[in-house]
Amino acid sequence: MHIDILTVLPDLLTSPFEHSIMKRAQDKGLLTVKVHQLRQWAVNEYGQVDDYQYGGGAGMVMMCEPLANAIEELSKDRKFDEIIYLTPDGERLNQKIANSLS
Repeated sequence: MHIDILTVLPDLLTSPFEHSIMKRAQDKGLLTVKVHQLRQWAVNEYGQVDDYQYGGGAGMVMMCEPLANAIEELSKDRKFDEIIYLTPDGERLNQKIANSLS
């Protein structure tokens, strides 16, 4: 199994995959995990991947261009079975969904 993760904070995600069950699976060659810095697909030289909300208000929103560029470039190397985009308004990940994805 191969997992590509796109994030603006890759250092936060590398540690969980270097320990416990995930580490053992990688050592046995059953799993590979590649964490990508989303800013490498940014739309400007500053590495900007988020923008202000339309209509104002607090918070920022993720730009679609860096995500689309990253998925497009990574899809050239392999065909993905699933592309999962985590959003705060999405369906809650539970064991039933995890089982169906596995």
